[in-house]
Amino acid sequence: MGFSVRLKALRAQAKETQEQVARATNISVKQLQRFEYGEQKPGFDDLWALADHFHVTVDYLMGRTDENKYEV
Repeated sequence: MGFSVRLKALRAQAKETQEQVARATNISVKQLQRFEYGEQKPGFDDLWALADHFHVTVDYLMGRTDENKYEV
């Protein structure tokens, strides 16, 4: 599962709108849409913000692993 699919799934699971996620992560709605549509990949800062927001690892978010344990 790739980044865009995983991002959409995490947002749906959290029952959040794109606007809510964008506001919480300080990412513009347009940028978040580009990520979800697979038009663009996030930079490090956006990637970390999204992973922290959804309480998953960066590797899980990027689709490198199916293990989504988040250690604080």
